[in-house]
Amino acid sequence: MTERVQLTSADRDELVATRRDLHRHPEPAYEEVRTAGVVEARLREIGYETTTGVAKTGVVATRSVGAPGRCVMLRADMDALPMQERGGHDYVSTVPNVMHACGHDCHTAIALTTARVMQRIDAPANGSIKLVFQPAEEIGAGAREMIEAGVLENPKVDAAFGLHVWNHLETGKVAVTSGPFMGSVDVFRIRIVGAGGHAAIPQDARDPVLAAAHVTTALQQIASRNVDPLKAVVVTVASIQAGDTFNIIPEDALLTGTLRALDDDVWNMLPEAVTRVTENTAKAFGCKAEVEIDRVNKPTINDPTMADLVRQVASDVVGSENVVETRTMGGEDFGEFLMRVPGCFFFVGSRNEERGLVHPHHSPEFDIDEDALEIGARLLSDVALRFLAGS
Repeated sequence: MTERVQLTSADRDELVATRRDLHRHPEPAYEEVRTAGVVEARLREIGYETTTGVAKTGVVATRSVGAPGRCVMLRADMDALPMQERGGHDYVSTVPNVMHACGHDCHTAIALTTARVMQRIDAPANGSIKLVFQPAEEIGAGAREMIEAGVLENPKVDAAFGLHVWNHLETGKVAVTSGPFMGSVDVFRIRIVGAGGHAAIPQDARDPVLAAAHVTTALQQIASRNVDPLKAVVVTVASIQAGDTFNIIPEDALLTGTLRALDDDVWNMLPEAVTRVTENTAKAFGCKAEVEIDRVNKPTINDPTMADLVRQVASDVVGSENVVETRTMGGEDFGEFLMRVPGCFFFVGSRNEERGLVHPHHSPEFDIDEDALEIGARLLSDVALRFLAGS
């Protein structure tokens, strides 16, 4: 079967214009009020019934296709990041210290165009399409809250799909991976408590800075000695804060960082390993350790059958030679949906070296090749239709 979806020049123009409008007006987690308003107005304009205020600022719309049947969910995230943009284009963020540095403006625009395209598709499909515009992906909370609000029910969702523009992949390529695809996300905070004193008389103190340095090093042995070498894991200490002058050993030190894994077994063992290594290392230096771990997201794991469906569609749209596999330890709360219903999350290449569109996600200079937008809309539309057609 070949792909059925073609975008008109008006579709493409609206797709780019919507993305640029959203890029100019970014909103962080749970503040996506304007964005949700744009989404609702556009959906109502083309005849969708909408529900707003889901998980605070989310929007949900459902449309029946043909006779009653299965329900397919398509998800787009809406939130931006708290950072200042340094782009040189004419659609730079107008909001100080807020920027769409990950591509959620693209995902929202793609989903809106998908909604419009599906209004005019005459295809052999039965069931319903549920469009979910989600807040707060960047803080790993929005998907869980939407699920708690009942987004997977009424009608009950049978499969869920989502995409992410990906600047590590050239425009025209699509990454579809069965099984583990993106890493879990844990955030840890470690407070090492010692005894302060004069920097010139260290024997009378219990130095938490020295203990923190050794804890940072010791945590790396979790990956090298506690985890199967064939399984991926990341333990990153990203910040160390202690003291404020050169001649005082402080009372305590604070370490923060993240844990990532692709495997549920590894994910399950990480808290115990981090706590054990930290407490025992601190104890060796006469200090105590207080460990807090916030379990934000589990790994994003694609259903093999749904991944095969996306792979087939992508082969039709961009050619099988441009469909690749990849994995990343970057996190994504779409995995919350995939823990409950089969589905697939995939990447749409958006990198263009000739045009200098090479900056990574979460960079203040991040931007994408907008040719990726049309590819994303065609993929998302045809994946949904093919699922409902049962082919």
